[in-house]
Amino acid sequence: MKYNNIREEELKNKVGDEWFKQFNTTEILGDIDFTVFPIQDSLFDRTPLLWAEAKKGDFDVTKMFVQLILTIGKARTFDKTMPPAFLGAFDFKKIAFVPYINIQDIFYLNDFNWNVTPSNHETKEFKLIKERVESILKQKTYIFDYEKDKKELITFIKNNVAKATTKSKIKIDKNNFIPIYLRWLEYVKPIIDVNWEDLKKANIFDNDFYLADLFVDDQGTQNIDDDVTIRNNLFVVFQNQGYTIAKEDIKQMFDATINLKNKETYRQFWKIYKRPPIKEYQDYIIKRRDLLVPQDIRERKGAYFTPRKWVELSQKYLTDYLGKNWQDDYYIWDCAAGTGNLLAGLTNKYNIYASTLDQADINVIHERIKHGANLLESHVFQFDFLNDDFSKLPQSLQDILNDEEKKKRLIIYINPPYAEASSYGDDSIPQVAIEKNIFKKYKNEIGAQALNELYTQFFVRIYKDLPNSTLAAFSTPKYITSEKYVKFRNVFKAKFEAGFVCPADTFDNVKGKFPIGFLIWNLNNKKEINQIQTDVYESGKSSKDFLYSGTKEFSIVEEKSISEWRKTFYKVNEEAIGYMIIVGPSMQSNNNTYISNELVESYSKKGMIAKITKSNLIHMSVYLAVRKVIEVNWLNNKDSYLNPNSQWQVDTEFQNDCLTYTLFENIIQTKFGVNKWIPFTEQEVDAKEKFASNFMTDFMKGKIQIGNESSLFENEIEMQFPLLFSEEASSVFEAGRAFWKYYHSKENVNVNASFYDIRAYFQGRDDKGKMNNSSNDEIYTNHLSELRNSLKTLAKKIAPKVYEFGFL
Repeated sequence: MKYNNIREEELKNKVGDEWFKQFNTTEILGDIDFTVFPIQDSLFDRTPLLWAEAKKGDFDVTKMFVQLILTIGKARTFDKTMPPAFLGAFDFKKIAFVPYINIQDIFYLNDFNWNVTPSNHETKEFKLIKERVESILKQKTYIFDYEKDKKELITFIKNNVAKATTKSKIKIDKNNFIPIYLRWLEYVKPIIDVNWEDLKKANIFDNDFYLADLFVDDQGTQNIDDDVTIRNNLFVVFQNQGYTIAKEDIKQMFDATINLKNKETYRQFWKIYKRPPIKEYQDYIIKRRDLLVPQDIRERKGAYFTPRKWVELSQKYLTDYLGKNWQDDYYIWDCAAGTGNLLAGLTNKYNIYASTLDQADINVIHERIKHGANLLESHVFQFDFLNDDFSKLPQSLQDILNDEEKKKRLIIYINPPYAEASSYGDDSIPQVAIEKNIFKKYKNEIGAQALNELYTQFFVRIYKDLPNSTLAAFSTPKYITSEKYVKFRNVFKAKFEAGFVCPADTFDNVKGKFPIGFLIWNLNNKKEINQIQTDVYESGKSSKDFLYSGTKEFSIVEEKSISEWRKTFYKVNEEAIGYMIIVGPSMQSNNNTYISNELVESYSKKGMIAKITKSNLIHMSVYLAVRKVIEVNWLNNKDSYLNPNSQWQVDTEFQNDCLTYTLFENIIQTKFGVNKWIPFTEQEVDAKEKFASNFMTDFMKGKIQIGNESSLFENEIEMQFPLLFSEEASSVFEAGRAFWKYYHSKENVNVNASFYDIRAYFQGRDDKGKMNNSSNDEIYTNHLSELRNSLKTLAKKIAPKVYEFGFL
């Protein structure tokens, strides 16, 4: 073989130097092994000539191409830069080419999971792609042996690769129309000859011009003089190499064509993309006009698009509760409609009303109605629910609200905004929540804390002004459990009828792992809220799938929180051996709860640091362990830790298990002071020098005198020295001992190193000073893995007692 017994990086260099020396082969594009570009620059994307997979040995051509396809598809590289003329694959013996245009459709498969490891040939995704492209590759692939086909390979590169101009424009779909818009803002918007401020006053925005550009048929050419709009009922349409305002009520204000200042820049930009968008995504792009707004503005509004699968499921719950004919028997008002996607699937348009704050969203819904959305234009209107008087509502809706019997059959069906005033600084203009009339009107009765959140304000107005109706709403369920909603719950009394929770991160624009619930409340039944039980659904592999996974109880917590319990034992007038950094009492704060020996003044001033001493070491270890041994997930994210019962105080095995767990779950570092947390003696780990402190081993043997300070604790515990450890804890010590011993076998080590210091020694740090995730030292890695596994086993032993002792 021509390139036998060399490394993959060397193979790529040799192939580049020998066969593609007239091109640029130095550019790195994501995880693609090898790229070929012409040596030239352009204002926009240059046409890449080749993206290729490289492999050592004599490798199967089809498998190489499949791995390349999965690599490209996982990163959606074809959305971020112009696709190449060819895809390639080469190893030590041969090189193969296939025109990109012959396989490009594979990247637009519906509901395909691209998030797999491309190099794993055993996944079902790998096998599916292989099955799909195998026949194409047999017919369309050019394969050359470096030695036998040398002349043919040189000729092919000269006549095909070198002269390639890709026929493959980037197709526009639901995944890339937003990134394209951001590029459009940079290149195209500045060359549109119009006064944007005048247009804003008429509710015409730059995204209307972008949609005008998207929805043209480019006739398969790079010329713009033959571009024809395919949608005449957009607010702005592209015609005559410029733009025309098509919105009826303001056409006369902008009756002339809006011209482009630089048509060549426009042509260069759009030659990269195939217009119009793929047909199956066109309605989605129109519907999701709300996404064509800067992120900070969308977050300030707090509006989140409800995924289709949760819309369908919510309507099933409404049907189960209200009966199969509910749409004929009830009136539906979505008073936070956005672009109206929550109403998709409803059938009786005469009973449906939709309102939203932004006129631009109303325009989108009206556009959707023209394309078949099952709504009445007269029932879709601009209305500021948190500020406007009901006299501004359409007369037909007012008639319903003024009729007591009809009002009882009103369903407020909403996914309200989740923005809160505290999300933004004091100089935020406007401060989302606190400027609303509802906030001002009810802040004393409901409490400013609860009303900081916009969805709560929606609930309060619905409860106050639309009594006896039914509220069917998406929101976080924390208004049922959180302490800051006590005053809210004293006012909001209703019967919970049905509902489910699902992961918040399945909603666009929502960050974090927590539940969002769809809960149906009967406001006619004024029942005090104590606890509810909802169904739980996980998101499936496909964007359309969901899986039922049981039930979840949400209860008002009347017991004292773990914060109150902690405060009973941390004010100890003794020398600190470390500090507990504490954020909050709920599970979502667990990642930010840790032990360090660094005294951070800013945390201390905020009361977020508790001193650890010899007298409260066991207490603090219990506190840390119970907060770490149960994995935080989206469903338990908001669960709060509580003041435990007294049983933990007499369970010495539990206490010692927690101490063991804590000794290997901290970030003590010698750079912040003497390390008093070494769980072994010098002899046990063959240390080359004496430790600066033997505090921890002396403590475990009972050599540390614990003074009368401990009698100040409300939670006195039984302690028996020397400490006796369970089988699971002993396994942790055994693995830890081997871990420390291996470290001390190295030269030039810090004899007083902590667990954190040892990991930093083997794993190293990146350019920014962050510890790397892994080490090249296999022995270290195996020791760390054994220690981690033994800690997991210990955590599983501790976890049931967290509930038994009432910590959760």
